[in-house]
Amino acid sequence: MSHSRLAGHAGRPKSLFQAANYLSRSDAEALAKRVLSFSKAEEARVTISSGVRGNTRFAVNQISTSGDNFDTSVSIRSAFGKRSASSATNDLDDGALKAAVDMSERLARLSPENPEAMLELEPQQYVEARNWTDATASLQPAGRAAAVQLITEPSKRAGLSATGYLEANAGSFAVSNSKGLFAYNRQTSAGLTTTVRTPDGSGSGWAGVADNDVGRIDAAALGARAIEKARLSMNPVAIEPGRYTVVLEPTAVGNLVQLIAFAANARQADEGRSFFTKAGGGNKIGLKVIDERVTITSDPLDAEAFANTFTGEGLPANRTVWIENGVVKNLVYDRFWAQKQGKTPTPLSGTLKMSGATATTEEMIASTQRGILVTRFWYIRSVDPRTILYTGLTRDGTFLIENGKITRAVKNLRFNESPIFMLNNVESLGRPVRVSASEDGSPGFAIVVPPIKVRDFNFTSLSDAI
Repeated sequence: MSHSRLAGHAGRPKSLFQAANYLSRSDAEALAKRVLSFSKAEEARVTISSGVRGNTRFAVNQISTSGDNFDTSVSIRSAFGKRSASSATNDLDDGALKAAVDMSERLARLSPENPEAMLELEPQQYVEARNWTDATASLQPAGRAAAVQLITEPSKRAGLSATGYLEANAGSFAVSNSKGLFAYNRQTSAGLTTTVRTPDGSGSGWAGVADNDVGRIDAAALGARAIEKARLSMNPVAIEPGRYTVVLEPTAVGNLVQLIAFAANARQADEGRSFFTKAGGGNKIGLKVIDERVTITSDPLDAEAFANTFTGEGLPANRTVWIENGVVKNLVYDRFWAQKQGKTPTPLSGTLKMSGATATTEEMIASTQRGILVTRFWYIRSVDPRTILYTGLTRDGTFLIENGKITRAVKNLRFNESPIFMLNNVESLGRPVRVSASEDGSPGFAIVVPPIKVRDFNFTSLSDAI
């Protein structure tokens, strides 16, 4: 194991992420039974989250804050017919738990009826999740600090300024109800992002990654990418907005492709409120909507992007193909809409993967006569849900490509684009990799996507922001 990887600093004799800091299966089940024993509702559901989150922030090439917080929270949902309400507490003594149950029941009796209320699930069968790694669970503050130094020290030697955030989580999640259902999973996650700036403030480079396993996070390589981008992005020039061929690095692809999954709601489609609404009524399941080389799936057991295997109400989450060879295969059905439409519920699990090919980013650049290389997007906001049209800005490494080479840094650009339009204009695809696609740098949704080359990407204006 390379010493530049976080796991190289995890082998300490005592860990902050010991079993005592999150509930085991037996402890979670015992706590759930204790909570349910206080219930007088017709139906009740308990969700239990426990664990520890460790984080280290750094700025101007030095650590600014570091902290670890431990918590166990219990939420109880009580239902009387179609009336329901929830209450939560992190005080685990009997008096506090009973008070939380009583509160949820009082609120439930006062709540209006929900005509779409669903009965609690009967016991289910679950595939055991695989989103736990001991490497992440044994990472300590000293290990986080060592990883940060692999970014800040090279940045300092280069006369640059590195800022960033490292987060590691380990814990468990359980769901239980008054019908005997019990689901349990323990999980780990980690994320590391950094932005490196030049002294004159004209250049900015970013790199980031998220994973369940810190052993797959190479802090030194990540820092080197951000440093190189910062150097290359100095003194950017203005170019005319318009439609350009773009080479999108995986993070930029992840920023936009995830928006398709978030828009794939069956009810919105069936009710005529989304891109997935078919002209004349119904939805677009079975219709081709993007390039036939693209397949988009969710699989909580995918080795590149593990996730939980059940939802917050205890519904099993299995592998689902959303789009296959450009054709819509499934939409997200919650239990109510699935029952109404005679379908099987299909939840959106915490993972998303887009297929790719073998082209490298360098090959995409070399094949581009004139275009733009984009590191990532940020401040992404919805414009039109019917086309999944969004606006946002490039950030931390935007470069002009001329005659197959990067020739200069360009000022950041605002885009108005839909990931659907984008995936209909694909020229080439690379190998899918796990990315950090959240704007705040947290591990978030597990996303695996390739770099892609796309024609006619729509940039509408310039931005002076670095």
